[in-house]
Amino acid sequence: MTHRYRKGFQKSKQEAALSKEKLQMRLREEFQKAMGGVQSWASIEHKKKGANQDDDDDDDDDDGSEEENEDNLLSKTGNLLTKSSSLPRGVLQVKRCLSANHERLSKVPLSTVQFHPLAQVIMTAGVDRTISLFQVDGKLNPKIQSIHLEKFPIFKAQFSADGEQVVATGMRQRLFYIYDMMGGNIIPFHRIRGVNEKCLQQFEVSNDGSFLLFNGSAGYLHLLSMKTKELIGSMKMNGNSMKAVFSPDCSKIISNSDDGSVYIWDVKSRRCINKFTDDGSVHGASLALSRDGRYLTCGSNSGVVNIYNYEDCLQATNPKPLRSIMNLVTAASSMVFNLQTEILAVASNKLDDAVKLIHIPSFTVFSNFPTQGNRRTIHLPSAMDFSPRSGFFSIANNKGEALLYRLKHYTDF
Repeated sequence: MTHRYRKGFQKSKQEAALSKEKLQMRLREEFQKAMGGVQSWASIEHKKKGANQDDDDDDDDDDGSEEENEDNLLSKTGNLLTKSSSLPRGVLQVKRCLSANHERLSKVPLSTVQFHPLAQVIMTAGVDRTISLFQVDGKLNPKIQSIHLEKFPIFKAQFSADGEQVVATGMRQRLFYIYDMMGGNIIPFHRIRGVNEKCLQQFEVSNDGSFLLFNGSAGYLHLLSMKTKELIGSMKMNGNSMKAVFSPDCSKIISNSDDGSVYIWDVKSRRCINKFTDDGSVHGASLALSRDGRYLTCGSNSGVVNIYNYEDCLQATNPKPLRSIMNLVTAASSMVFNLQTEILAVASNKLDDAVKLIHIPSFTVFSNFPTQGNRRTIHLPSAMDFSPRSGFFSIANNKGEALLYRLKHYTDF
């Protein structure tokens, strides 16, 4: 237990060793804590109670039982649904909360902030070589654990699709790490056979958990199997690769280069099926695709963000943007849609407060964000993310803080 990978699981300094069974139990407890506890529907007592109720129901009238079950099914939605009304444009109902990483603020810039896809958990990572997990409630945001990667300033960290692993790349290394949250193991990958890169930084995990895509040098994209971490194939662009994303069904890859070109790739054949130039762009900077596959956004070095109809981009050689957002004056370094495709967040890491939230589908900017009088509140934003059902929005900055905001329109996490 004194090993640096397991120190965080010690309950006291006297606990120098644990049996394999007790360690598994400890890891299970930590994972359940990260997930917010054991859900009632998964408990053995709940299953027994449900089975007894089913036996009792069999003795009742069949028609009455079916009607009652149907009523319960239609009425008890719990927290699965957000408000049915669409998000109004103009002014966003938003409240600043305690910083997500309040219990462990970093003294150096953060490079990553991301919400867990399934649990009420947020992850931060950065130059301090640490991946930290926090439980999000907007009030206390208690820390769950921190993982330190020795001599490894983190460029980017991202959850796997199932939320059981974390992939992390460094600032100057071709080495990357996989942190297995279930087993508590940190696995280094020193070399990928067939990939000759001096440094691996930008990457993307596919929505279905099948692929891991690395941006290489000289315009290369390297597609790996997420399961085996072996190379499937590589793709080559004319310029230097800037950003790449998977389509919602993971059948295509959309990437952009520093010369303003946008490429559409077929995942199975790794062939380019379409290519176009981002309207008015001479230097691409960022890229984002909405979760429902309706909109593709391209950010340029000048700060212009073009919003396209994704279907047009699949075939047209010169698609016209639905709207061009001109509110940023420096490079659009990061962009992200919320799950409902009602908000697009765009930011530049070159200026303080350079974050804009755009209403979809009116493509208008919310006028009250991030305005806080004359006081600047967001210092050089480096990464952003929405919680799974858009109840929270977080921004990582160069002050080592993960700012947290509550979006009041959405009633769920």
